[in-house]
Amino acid sequence: MRVQKISLLAVAVAAGLSLTACGSSDNNSGGGDSSSPSGAASDTSGTQGSGGSTGSTGSTGSGSTGSTGQNGGQSSGAHGPTGSGRASGAGCTTAHLSFSTSGGMGEGELIVNMKNTGSANCTLHGFPGVDLKSKDGTLSASRSKLTAPTVTLQPGAETRFTLHYPPNNSGGSGETFTQLVVTPPNETHSTTLNAGINVPVTDGSGPGITVDPVGTGK
Repeated sequence: MRVQKISLLAVAVAAGLSLTACGSSDNNSGGGDSSSPSGAASDTSGTQGSGGSTGSTGSTGSGSTGSTGQNGGQSSGAHGPTGSGRASGAGCTTAHLSFSTSGGMGEGELIVNMKNTGSANCTLHGFPGVDLKSKDGTLSASRSKLTAPTVTLQPGAETRFTLHYPPNNSGGSGETFTQLVVTPPNETHSTTLNAGINVPVTDGSGPGITVDPVGTGK
């Protein structure tokens, strides 16, 4: 079997992004039963950690992505609608969000759902940080060109964002990312989700892994 060079994103993994570079602070264990039909699976949340010691904060606009940390949600309130537009309430914190994943509209998409488990409205605006972990190391998803809306979540309401990746249809083993470290916009604490994202090993000319802002897509 001829081993090709890994894609621009996977290259960073294979070329020696060591697991120590991704930090040791995200020590959650995953669980849950949501799964993606394209192979991405998970649904986990841990306990709140201290600050993002590695990577960078999920935030508004373009730039860096996901620091490591953990999530600890509170009990959820009554279900309310997901809102957008004018902000109402303080910013949503990782501690008051629960996370799960599901399949996207097409192959190569993973939806990350976020639910307000607090007792008051909170808002989200911007791009989340998403770090993908494999046995070879960690890499960060780059940001798409979509405009970020402002989303207001009532207690019990959900919103989402989409992770896009090139599915592995090459017939080879590719590179598999088994965990996602997700940092909500403008937060420094993260949560770790189990995943099963397999991308092809290419010469770097193919598409990379990108993330949309919170509140976009269906």
